[in-house]
Amino acid sequence: MGRLSVVDEIFLRTHRGLGTPVALQGLWRTADRVDPALLARVHDALRSGPLGRRVIRPRVAGARRSWRPNVRAHPIARADGVLSVANLLDWADSQGAELDPEYGPGWRLSTATLDDGGSIVSLACSHALADGRALALAVDDALGGARVQRPHPAVPDSDWSDAQRQWSIVLRGTASALRHGIPGRPAAETRDEEPCTIGGATTHSAILQCSAAEWDRAATTSGGTANSLFIHLVATMLWDSGFPNETIEASLPVDTRDEPSVDNDLAMTQIAIGRADPPARIRTLARSAYERRMSAPGGMPEELLQLLPDRWAYALSKGAGERDILCSNIGTLPASLRRLGAHRCTGVAARAIHPRLTATQLPRTRLSGYLCRTGDDYVLSLVSLDPARIESAAALGELALRTAASAGLRTRAW
Repeated sequence: MGRLSVVDEIFLRTHRGLGTPVALQGLWRTADRVDPALLARVHDALRSGPLGRRVIRPRVAGARRSWRPNVRAHPIARADGVLSVANLLDWADSQGAELDPEYGPGWRLSTATLDDGGSIVSLACSHALADGRALALAVDDALGGARVQRPHPAVPDSDWSDAQRQWSIVLRGTASALRHGIPGRPAAETRDEEPCTIGGATTHSAILQCSAAEWDRAATTSGGTANSLFIHLVATMLWDSGFPNETIEASLPVDTRDEPSVDNDLAMTQIAIGRADPPARIRTLARSAYERRMSAPGGMPEELLQLLPDRWAYALSKGAGERDILCSNIGTLPASLRRLGAHRCTGVAARAIHPRLTATQLPRTRLSGYLCRTGDDYVLSLVSLDPARIESAAALGELALRTAASAGLRTRAW
């Protein structure tokens, strides 16, 4: 099935506690009760699809870890009783536990009936298995939409040949980098203050839904794009929460896949946003940033991280890609995701969550935003990682609604 990439292994280490734990999640809200038989069919399709795999360790030093098919899956998790819509996101935040991309199933399908007469369905998976776009593609595949490339039955090269390839890349790349001198140890991206140790949850969530026509109109009026308006809104929320710096550094994931594939096919770039920068200015900054990607420090080959013990690799890559905010534009979701069988979806969201995150693991990132478009709506998912300034999900929701209104957007909260 192929070998793990450098990015795959970074997220595999976070699963083991070396960094901020991350799981990807898709959420579907329907106006009526979802048929259990339908979910069972989707579950079976996911089990035999591209998410049905696990990590295998190599037998030769220097070879990369590989993927092996794994049809074992968690059973569908069904919430007891009827869930209040007011508690919907608290339930969703809890669905990332016990995902194991190496020794057990790395994904889980969950559902709950809601007190508004509808249902909520969650698909959560370890970030080692997929990025946000990949998760959408995996669901599209399971729902009978566009088929993604099927995994190969076995790793095409031996551990010996893969180790030889890795050592060759690293030795050549290191020799080239050292011609410019020995690179300094990269500084880990950290918070300006000590982690918050107050009781309660370390993260809080909010989801807003807005007419795509209205969002695009507001973006055009400000001289920006749907994407630059998105980044502007997330930055404004952070400042309005009390963030003191005059400049916010934003981390922007970039989808680098050439064809539909379920993996971590992404790169990272960044921009620095000033308090007075409108969406038009952010549009210019982002356009330039997308042409240059974050890379390993000192020109060292990134494959070096796959030759080192996990704790050493973590120390070298700690905080990679973390900035004050994360703005991940997942794009337009496949049309198949607008329905679950006969059930029309009233909203579809895609985001990351952080299972088992403790106060001592809080990253530099204070606020993460995830934007996707489905049908005639944009859905903005927000996750706060700053419990000292945003003390509750209600506070985050109020902040998000207020910021959107100030930009001329009429939004509705989930």
